[in-house]
Amino acid sequence: MSRRKLSSEERELWNKVARTARPLPGRKAERPEPSAESFAEMMSPKAPAPIKAEPPRAGVSPLALRQPKEPRHHPLERPVKRKLASGRIGIDARIDLHGLFQDEAHALLLSFLRRAHERGHRHILVITGKGASLGSDGVLKRTVPLWFSLPDFRPLISSYETAARHHGGEGALYVRLSRRKGGAA
Repeated sequence: MSRRKLSSEERELWNKVARTARPLPGRKAERPEPSAESFAEMMSPKAPAPIKAEPPRAGVSPLALRQPKEPRHHPLERPVKRKLASGRIGIDARIDLHGLFQDEAHALLLSFLRRAHERGHRHILVITGKGASLGSDGVLKRTVPLWFSLPDFRPLISSYETAARHHGGEGALYVRLSRRKGGAA
């Protein structure tokens, strides 16, 4: 498998995920051995610059000084998910990623989502697979939702949710694409 260098945003996202990992009940916590590249990155003396608080300006409320938050994805509304599952809302497109390496799946999914968004599609099905083979818990099943919050994916996606059982269940996601700007969707 080819390894590409992670961007600072991807590295930060991975570190957040790694900190939340907990061992399964009855198992000892095992720390994975970091690769030489990741170890070098962890040990690099580069620390984030401290954030300096600005003194309050006269006549300006502290709320006005806050940075706008990045948009977050929300789960699909329950009625929309029910309609997708029953077929009353059609799935405009689908992509099957299971069996692919992460870097292949990432590039394929991003180009697929861009094309679907350009075509005005609203609801798509992303099949990640459950990843139950060889004791794995599904790398794509875990990482695809994390990719959705990356800058390349974020503007394309409005919301997502685990698919209904007959559409792949835990191994698939219903994804609602955001509306195209400047035109009818």
